[in-house]
Amino acid sequence: MPSLGADMQEGTLVEWLVKPGDRVKRRDVVAVVETDKAAIEIEVYEDGVVERLVVEPGQKVPVGTVLAIIRSDGEAGAGQKKEAAAGEVAAPAPGRSKAEAVTPPPGHEPAAPAPVAPAAAGRIKASPYARRLAAERGLALERLQGTGPGGVIRAADVAGGVAPEVPSAVPQQPSAAVADQGPATVTPPAAETPPAAEMPPTRDFQAGMRRAIAAAMARSNREIPHYYLGLRIDMSRTLRRLEAENLKRPIRERILPVVPLIKAVALALGEVPELNGYWLEDRLQPQEAINIGFAIALRQGGLLTPALLNADLQTLDELMAALRDLITRTRSGGLRSSELTEATVTVTSLGDLGVETVYGVIYPPQVALIGFGRTMEQPWAENGMLAVRPVLTATLAADHRATDGHRGAQFLDALNRYLQEPEKL
Repeated sequence: MPSLGADMQEGTLVEWLVKPGDRVKRRDVVAVVETDKAAIEIEVYEDGVVERLVVEPGQKVPVGTVLAIIRSDGEAGAGQKKEAAAGEVAAPAPGRSKAEAVTPPPGHEPAAPAPVAPAAAGRIKASPYARRLAAERGLALERLQGTGPGGVIRAADVAGGVAPEVPSAVPQQPSAAVADQGPATVTPPAAETPPAAEMPPTRDFQAGMRRAIAAAMARSNREIPHYYLGLRIDMSRTLRRLEAENLKRPIRERILPVVPLIKAVALALGEVPELNGYWLEDRLQPQEAINIGFAIALRQGGLLTPALLNADLQTLDELMAALRDLITRTRSGGLRSSELTEATVTVTSLGDLGVETVYGVIYPPQVALIGFGRTMEQPWAENGMLAVRPVLTATLAADHRATDGHRGAQFLDALNRYLQEPEKL
């Protein structure tokens, strides 16, 4: 059972999307797991053949419990090697590149080989939310066309179409979110009416998510010595360039102002890599990939913080497309485990709620969180002249075990520099 966040202690295996004998490769979706926050598609991190399924659908097991055994290419099968190396069907822990064998905790010994569940033997593949929604509406799953990986039916398919996209109108400031106890939620502008594909809120779901978020934030405040820095940034150059570029585009292809902020953060992290990583085993473990965690509010309550992977290597157009896709899949129950486990830093904005300055709480085991407030017209002195400029306050919450104020200030300086030279984004 993978750990899909610092707040996760256990999960429920909802459905297998493979059966014994199936060949799988790295990043294939093999199962669906439900947590207090959402139903997540679980990827495999080894190439090989599924030897046996250890946990049956419907079982709730602790994080670290072996779900299945995968025989790597060239490895002896169970009949030839009684204690075969077990490739855990789970996302790797932050800072690790491949899945490792995991011994179940005491009292949770692996069960006997599970019989092939109906799901693996021909059962219609559908996400848990899709099944619930179809049951509520009296729809037969076999009549629906799945758009998920391998034809998996998602909630959006049950609703009769693709989940709504983010409106393309360009606001005056970075999009924002709902304040919370966890990383502040970033919600690109969207209609107030909940998408049809989403489930109605339930008291149990909201209570479970609030408990999960509270546990993660309590751990953060208990274990991480935060320090905070802030910087006011003149956004006139970036916004002028963005406006000029958007005028050349169809409405649906325009870029939101939050996208250049994300790209500037990614590039600045390349100059101060100590802020991009994890605090694990009592030491900083910087990460080469820059994966920006982006908190998204759920209509039924709560939030998730999936990652925009390799944000520094993507163009603004690619980041905008990735952001639209991430929001759609977050709200329709189509997130992958890697998107919840591989974020190396978090970015959050509360600008459209009028918040001027954001003081975030770091999401462990990350070591930094960048916050953006509202872009407002303010007096700005430059070269002895006074003018009115669109000004944004950026903040950095960082872990003092990993960096100090000097390096944090260098990061904010680099962030400002990139936003003054938007042609480099």
